[in-house]
Amino acid sequence: MRAQTVDVKESTGRILCCTVFRAGGKKLLSKGHLISDEDIRVLESEGMDHIWVTELEEGEVAEDEAVCAVAAEIGCGCYEIKLAAGGRANLHATENCCVLVDEDLLKQVNCTSGMVIATALNFSFAMPGQRIATIKSAPFAVAKSDLEGVVNMIRERGPIMQARPVRQPSVGVLYTDPTHGDRARTMFESIMRQRLERYGFVSSFALACAEDEATVARSLRHLMRSKPSLILVASTTAPAGPEDVIGRALLQVGGQMERFLAPVEPGNLMLLSYCEDTPILSAPGCFRSAKPNVVDLLLPPLLARYRVSTWEVASLGHGGLLA
Repeated sequence: MRAQTVDVKESTGRILCCTVFRAGGKKLLSKGHLISDEDIRVLESEGMDHIWVTELEEGEVAEDEAVCAVAAEIGCGCYEIKLAAGGRANLHATENCCVLVDEDLLKQVNCTSGMVIATALNFSFAMPGQRIATIKSAPFAVAKSDLEGVVNMIRERGPIMQARPVRQPSVGVLYTDPTHGDRARTMFESIMRQRLERYGFVSSFALACAEDEATVARSLRHLMRSKPSLILVASTTAPAGPEDVIGRALLQVGGQMERFLAPVEPGNLMLLSYCEDTPILSAPGCFRSAKPNVVDLLLPPLLARYRVSTWEVASLGHGGLLA
């Protein structure tokens, strides 16, 4: 960029180098503003005859054009792009969604020069209108080569971010206890309702049963008939591993074990299985309290029908100390 002082009458289409204030101290035009014919009339009415502006040089792209170009490539899903002042483009969710982020690609893009990207946390839940990402340019302009490098990187390896919609999810809940299932329901139902209401949902189906292999398997089959987005198992006991009652029952109904143990506290003894395409999440003890735990980290992607992998559960360790 080349900065210079020019006659106000000759400043149309140029970019302000600094903020312009009225005589009384009130801001008139912001730094980075593209001067229009109407702006010139306002400046002249304020008694200004010269102004400090910048001009793009060869090989440069204006800040707004640069952030819009990156915003158009950054992701996919249910969001809209809104240009903001100061070389910034914001992404806002247009419906309930889970934000999925390629953290490695995001870091690499942010190591390049010219602009930076900030997103919501991976697996976070967003409601309509909520900002889920912002792209900020260096002041005034970006080198065309830097912009092309970022855009090509995203096209080859992206997207960086997905806003995966959460549309009319149905949640099945199974309460289990070694002696009587209703004991588990009494202990956990209020907390379960509070947890789901954070996302604007309620459980669609709920059963309670004694915690023995055959009874748990029969109850899971019954819940599976309703084709839920997710089944949560709220048990009063903590499993020692997939060989315990819940794990054996899951195998009996055709469940495929994805992960036992999560690097999250509270919620270490999490067990995640998939029966056909339905995730079944057991997290003993996590429904005793409404405080954040591993269930809160996994609910958004599972409600969005995203298949969470062993590797992604393992990645929760960074920041997994919740309490």
